[in-house]
Amino acid sequence: MKNAFGGLLNERRHWTHPVIHQTLVDLLMIQQKIHPGIFAVMDGTFAGDGPGPRCMVPHVKNVLLASADQVAIDAVAAQLMGFDPLSISFIRLAHERGLGCGDPAEIEIVGDEDVAAERWGFTGPFAKMTFASSMQHKIYWGPLKKPIEWSLKTVLAPWAYLASVAYHDSFWYPLRAKAKVAGVMASAWGRLFANWERVTPDERGFPEVGERPAELERSGFSVFLESLRLLWTCLLEAPEVAARRRTRKARRTS
Repeated sequence: MKNAFGGLLNERRHWTHPVIHQTLVDLLMIQQKIHPGIFAVMDGTFAGDGPGPRCMVPHVKNVLLASADQVAIDAVAAQLMGFDPLSISFIRLAHERGLGCGDPAEIEIVGDEDVAAERWGFTGPFAKMTFASSMQHKIYWGPLKKPIEWSLKTVLAPWAYLASVAYHDSFWYPLRAKAKVAGVMASAWGRLFANWERVTPDERGFPEVGERPAELERSGFSVFLESLRLLWTCLLEAPEVAARRRTRKARRTS
């Protein structure tokens, strides 16, 4: 269901973050009114745990889920991760409104039932929050909501994009990410990525993926300069800045 948040809402979707669970349910209602049928496929080759979307720790799970019920597919995914689906607001609200089935006891699993019985014991987004995710939580739902959230609905909003890029691209990725993804880099998928040009597939895929793991390359100061370039791009492409640019262009051509 969350894909609809980024895929269907316009450039002001961040306005609805404080009520994101209700927003996801509203979007599902709209989709079901417009489309005669919606089929969802969820790629669980990697599953992320922790403060998402940018700082999740990836785990190799090699699971694919598919369903014509978007509520059910999210419920099964939540249960696999170790959560009670009906304790998650958007799943519970959608279930109560009859938009799909959020109760795993009422969902028929077709396929690998052994995998469906797994529980991965994920901790979720709040157990080990990063500085960025903690501040976002305080702004949307905590003590910073009243003094700061208003700015996200004005031309001042790009400060949040700049802060996010500065934290993640200039600090978290260069200094923290390597340890977080070490297991994935050494996994079969990481080795396939590293040895792609030297391995040969057969009719069922890649029987051998090589021994050399994938590696992260750090380029020191050049990485920092790249993060500054991203900051500038982020500012130029910010919805609020782009909207003002469109307005000025329209005035010049009218």
